[in-house]
Amino acid sequence: MRLDLNSLSFRLIAAATVWIGLFLLLAGIGLTSLFRQSVERSFDSNLEVMLDGLVAVAEISPEGRISLQRTPAETRFDRAYSGWYWQITPLDSAAVIEAVEENEGPDSEVMRSRSLWDITLPLKRLAALEEDDEGGLRRGYMAGPQDQRLRVLERRLALPENPRVISFALAADTSSIDAEVAQFNGFVIGGLFMLGGGLVIALVIQVRFGLRPLENVRTALRDIRTGRQTRLHGDFPAEIKPLADELNSLLDYTTDVLERSRTHVGNLAHALKTPLSVLTNESRRSQGALAGLVEREAAAMREQIDHHLSRARAAASVRVLGAFTPLEPLIERMERTLARIYLDKNLLIEAECEAGLAFRGEAQDMEELIGNLLDNACKWAARRVRIHASGAAGDGDTLTLCVDDDGPGLSGEEREKALGRGQRLDERKPGSGLGLSIVKDIAALYNGAFTLEESPLGGLRARLVLPRAKAES
Repeated sequence: MRLDLNSLSFRLIAAATVWIGLFLLLAGIGLTSLFRQSVERSFDSNLEVMLDGLVAVAEISPEGRISLQRTPAETRFDRAYSGWYWQITPLDSAAVIEAVEENEGPDSEVMRSRSLWDITLPLKRLAALEEDDEGGLRRGYMAGPQDQRLRVLERRLALPENPRVISFALAADTSSIDAEVAQFNGFVIGGLFMLGGGLVIALVIQVRFGLRPLENVRTALRDIRTGRQTRLHGDFPAEIKPLADELNSLLDYTTDVLERSRTHVGNLAHALKTPLSVLTNESRRSQGALAGLVEREAAAMREQIDHHLSRARAAASVRVLGAFTPLEPLIERMERTLARIYLDKNLLIEAECEAGLAFRGEAQDMEELIGNLLDNACKWAARRVRIHASGAAGDGDTLTLCVDDDGPGLSGEEREKALGRGQRLDERKPGSGLGLSIVKDIAALYNGAFTLEESPLGGLRARLVLPRAKAES
């Protein structure tokens, strides 16, 4: 699926994807933070139980010496640098405190687990631990032996029978916390990526489904442009229905205006033709140079009226959306008509039309185009006239119409002259000389092309390229 960067689909999907990404990022941060806090609380609870056990077995002799009734049963306290440590430090002696800070505390004053080996936990760092509001318990993190990151709990007590203040500290390596949190983070990241991907896919489907009515409108407008429909039809959503109704109203209004304009042009032409006919008839009854001049000028005016009437009708026709004219029946009808008109010449008129081929324009314009071309071909043909209509090769938007005859044909200069308005190369042939000019004008109004070429039959070929209306699939 390809998205246009300037499309509504891209804007909706991109904006929603950003919000989904931000939400999932914040959710991931929140979940991992909550999980770490939960793991730390569980870890602290275990350490606190061990610390309370250490305090419970501690004794102070009348001489003030600290001893343990028994050492903690946890074997990890016995392995050097195992990551699990405890330490008991009297805080009433400056010498002891200084010795501890210098890591030279005598065993008689500072008690510690075997796992600490010859290292002590710094009192300054213990003092910097965050103290709970209740219970006088300090907790936090500090660096331990071999760059271990330790979770430390410390409690300071003054025993009733002895004024000495004792620091009980218990520390454990946080690698187990970090491993558990890292594992959880992996699950969270994978789950959020899957959730995000699913949400984006669902979002794309939702946007496509939600904007499908707009695609239906586009298809309906294309059908109108190509002549398959004359109005927007369909069950549109409430948000789009007003747009469809307004477009239909605009189409109706445009069609009505063009029909009225066409009627007015026709009325004007017929209104002018009546007095012209009177002038022509009167001039024919009269004698003299003036009568001849009036007759010639009246004929010229009639040619002008015919030309501009055809041009105006064609101009109005090409602006009418939804025009659709099948070619095959029209060509067959025009073939029969011309065969009757030129019955005395005993012409062979051949007609070939690609099945389903249609012109994107009005039938009366195509009738005028084919009629003028066939009439011209029949006038000059000796025995054969052929009309062939097909879709243009490699172009699904145009059609090609060729009319050939086996007449005398035209030279290059004569072909250019024949396309001029009112040009008659042989005054002995009937007609006004406007036929090919009208064909050229109508083709131009439809953004088509009209050319005269040498025919394979030996005479003249008239080639038309016009917009094609695609049949409904």
